[in-house]
Amino acid sequence: MRILKRLLRWALILAFTGLLLAVLAVGVAYWLIAPRLPSVSQLKDYHMQVPLRVLSADGKLIASFGETRRIPVDIAHVPDRLKHAVLAAEDADFYSHPGVDWHGIARAGWHVLISGGDKGPGGSTITQQVARNFFLSPEKLYSRKLTEIFIALRMENELSKDQILELYLNKMFLGHRSYGVAAAAEYYYGKTLDQLTVAQCATLASTFQLPSVVNPINNPKRMLARRNWVLGQMLEHRYIGQAEYQQAIAEPNDAYPHEQPIEVDAPYLAEMVRQQALDRLGNDALTEGYVVRTTLDSTRQQAATEAVRKGLVDYDHRHGWRGPEAHQELAPDAGAADFDRILAGYTDLAGMQPALVTASSATQATLYLASRDSVTLDLAAMAWARPYISETRVGAAPRAVDAVLKRGDIVRLARDGDGKWQLTQLPAVQGALVSLNPEDGAVQALVGGFNFLRSKFNRAVMAARQPGSSFKPYIYSAAFERGFTPASIVNDAPLALPDPSRPGGLWTPSNDDDKFDGPIRLREALVQSKNLVSVRLLDAIGVRYARDYVTRFGFPLDALPNNLSMALGTASVSPMSMARGYAVFANGGYLVTPYFISEIDDRDGKPVYVANPARACRTCQERLLNPTPPGPPPPDAAKAPGNAVVASAASAAAAPATTAPLPADAHAAGEHAPELAPHVIDVRNDYLVTSLMKDVILRGTGFAAKALGRDDLAGKTGSTNDHRDAWFVGFDTGVVSAVWVGFDDFSSLGKARGVGEFGAQAALPIWMDYMRVALKDAPSAALPMPPGISTVLINRSSGLPTTPEDPNAMNEIFKVEDVDRLRALATQQQQNEQDQHAYDIF
Repeated sequence: MRILKRLLRWALILAFTGLLLAVLAVGVAYWLIAPRLPSVSQLKDYHMQVPLRVLSADGKLIASFGETRRIPVDIAHVPDRLKHAVLAAEDADFYSHPGVDWHGIARAGWHVLISGGDKGPGGSTITQQVARNFFLSPEKLYSRKLTEIFIALRMENELSKDQILELYLNKMFLGHRSYGVAAAAEYYYGKTLDQLTVAQCATLASTFQLPSVVNPINNPKRMLARRNWVLGQMLEHRYIGQAEYQQAIAEPNDAYPHEQPIEVDAPYLAEMVRQQALDRLGNDALTEGYVVRTTLDSTRQQAATEAVRKGLVDYDHRHGWRGPEAHQELAPDAGAADFDRILAGYTDLAGMQPALVTASSATQATLYLASRDSVTLDLAAMAWARPYISETRVGAAPRAVDAVLKRGDIVRLARDGDGKWQLTQLPAVQGALVSLNPEDGAVQALVGGFNFLRSKFNRAVMAARQPGSSFKPYIYSAAFERGFTPASIVNDAPLALPDPSRPGGLWTPSNDDDKFDGPIRLREALVQSKNLVSVRLLDAIGVRYARDYVTRFGFPLDALPNNLSMALGTASVSPMSMARGYAVFANGGYLVTPYFISEIDDRDGKPVYVANPARACRTCQERLLNPTPPGPPPPDAAKAPGNAVVASAASAAAAPATTAPLPADAHAAGEHAPELAPHVIDVRNDYLVTSLMKDVILRGTGFAAKALGRDDLAGKTGSTNDHRDAWFVGFDTGVVSAVWVGFDDFSSLGKARGVGEFGAQAALPIWMDYMRVALKDAPSAALPMPPGISTVLINRSSGLPTTPEDPNAMNEIFKVEDVDRLRALATQQQQNEQDQHAYDIF
């Protein structure tokens, strides 16, 4: 008995000593670790990483940028069934323990002892998991585990249970770049949290431990076993009843990837926004939940995208079939698995789906799509597919299907307007479209190429191309400031000028049709796009003067050639800069700055930046009370368009990122006076040039645009040597749009059916398809005739004022100060003719 008591005494002494040593060890550990423990208080205002979202002007999603999917949700908005599923799976005693499960830690410690040091699973409460995920690394070290326990205890002391659970539900990685339950619910089920079933809640709860392995997409069988275990735990803890349990167990796994739906197809502008957000907001731009609201109109953007793609496909089809994208030899017994393997490396681009020809005969071909559907094409579905010979020649129309398609060919199919499959091909040609509001420069639509996935080069703002004849209105505007009028006569005749760089030492420009009309009025010269008239006009006003004058339209001086070739549009410009220049004509003579970001909001919806663009504001009180004479724009006007849209490729490198952010109430209740755009050309000059460009559409190279049935449109076609570039830029007072078509390698666009691919053939149809939608239901919008403009009868041949009795009389418009001068000139000419006639009788 004494021995038993003595053993019991020693056991108690040893136990007490062990406990004392353990407490002392914990105390020493805390003393050593405590100075390095992070502050838990920061979790009260912790900002989860949330992607940058880009929206259109009407609130539709354009893009989301960021490495993580996360939708922060308040604990009050998490349904009980989801909270119960997570608690049942991870920590059923969460609301009762002090942050640490001592029994779990003891079990984990015992496992280490009996396993010889194996650091197995177990022991971590939800609080500890939050501590580890926010402050610690995932490596399994005793020191890390001890630090985790101390942080968890601190968290329980400073935060409520609901706050800790909210952090847990929003922070944890749940597979497929989804962080937090709301993002996981959207990705796996396309649902919000309140729409989830009990089984789906249990599925999400099942992914917390091994999200990359146990998730409903990567390993459905293993996930179902884990889900059913979680449902059993929910039943055991009385979170659900027997009937709910049975119903949830029977529910199949219906999860599949639900990517966040992109509502507006504008990847080129989205990338511009991403770059600007990084410049403006720094590295936090993609993680702090900012929302960028752009100026883009979703309806117009869709129309622009469709117009560009259709126009480029139409051009491509005019120039023939270049053959399949690739060819694979198929075994006689090849089946669907083989077809899937072959098509795995091809993706749908702009609605053009990859297809494999599995059989072909003279009358039809069978094709296998990546969607595992089979399609049959007849000869009518490929009637356009004449063999490509060169950009100016195609072969004969196909007479048999197997002359175009052979077994093993990989080609593209697209649906036509009736929903029928047609053979197509990815265009080699490229194009761009920019549409602005001429009142303030807001970008309403932007397309930088046929497809962003195929080429990320943004031709809308980065291309440096020659505008050809679409540049002529700027030269005419300069000439009208030098005393020329729409009725001025200039000789359309061959011209040879010294140029040592050319063969023979002469530069001999010509018209596109190689025809010459002799003396011609300037109105007719622009309508017919006479190159020789433009050269002589530029020579008359002087290259130096013209270059300085054209900078009024936003072009940097170094983008403008210092010779007479400028008259033929040899400047280096982008579609954006051309749209900006024509906006001056559209708004009455004011240089606006293109911009595409209207507002940036933080994650709480508070504006941190609101754009305050300079406006034309032609009839604003501020403009009318303080009229300014037209003149050159500020020196930096060509270098810093809004949101860092460069005026041309030549100025891209030097363009500053953006102006400083404005106060968020920049537009509040009209408290701020409008920022006025610089007045760069006289409204009368504007009216004269615009009237000429209206005639381009009424009866000139832009005649096809009359099909739009509007009387307020003005514009100009543009083509360059060897058809390397095709342009159309046009406008009314509400919208200005520029379209460019060409090859990235500056190859010729060639000819189709004997007709050269001028701007009217390649670019104008795209402009028309877009403007048809952009101007739908919009009333006619043209600038009124300004004061100081007079309508005068002139002689068609001389361009000088005449009388109503003149059978060759017609109306023309002039600045009033030019009328008396021209009448005096007409009188003088008439007197000279009379004198000559009197002399001739002798």
